[in-house]
Amino acid sequence: MNSIHQYKIGGLTGGEIDFAAYKGKKIMVVNVASECGLTPQYKQLQELYDAHKDNLVIVGCPANNFGAQEPGTHAEISTFCSRNYGVTFPMSIKISVKGEDMHQLYQFLTQKAKNGVEDSEVQWNFQKYIFDEEGYLVKVVAPQAEPASDEVLNALAIHV
Repeated sequence: MNSIHQYKIGGLTGGEIDFAAYKGKKIMVVNVASECGLTPQYKQLQELYDAHKDNLVIVGCPANNFGAQEPGTHAEISTFCSRNYGVTFPMSIKISVKGEDMHQLYQFLTQKAKNGVEDSEVQWNFQKYIFDEEGYLVKVVAPQAEPASDEVLNALAIHV
């Protein structure tokens, strides 16, 4: 079984997000978009990150795969997230999360042959992939499930 800790992805404001740096923390990877009906989930994602950042990292991956709801440049996305939702959790460069140009991170997330747990398809913006402290996939959560939902909190084993 493969761990997410072997992956790296470019950071939205430069540099690189190295998942190996998060060993010992739970990880939630979420494909995000600025112009989606689910965009207000950023607020709960940030609240969850603020409350649990000692043992949880959230990585947002902007993607324009659904309804062209993430049309912005890296700078525009970064400004939108910080201005509207105070986002401080790591954000990656804009990537593709499905189709022929799917980023290698999302190939890992969606293919059982690579993640060792399950095949999945990214249904829409704000789908959540939850990993344990060792970097192994625990659960795939549908986009409509809010970050503070019991489904997400139980998968993260966070009790509020």
